[in-house]
Amino acid sequence: MSGIYEKIQLLRAHPRLGQRYEPIVDREVRETLYGHYRIAYLIVNEQRVEILGIFHGAMEIERYLQ
Repeated sequence: MSGIYEKIQLLRAHPRLGQRYEPIVDREVRETLYGHYRIAYLIVNEQRVEILGIFHGAMEIERYLQ
């Protein structure tokens, strides 16, 4: 669990680290990988990100992020 926390701290320092989540175009939603998990997050501004969810890689996350 501490590894996920460290990855989130890295996102706070470098919010554009993850790939843009293409199905959503009207907000700056991105995702990054940690092991078998995908961390979805929203860039609110350059100093703030909001974690939208942490999902197992096999999950279809589209319905959770719309």
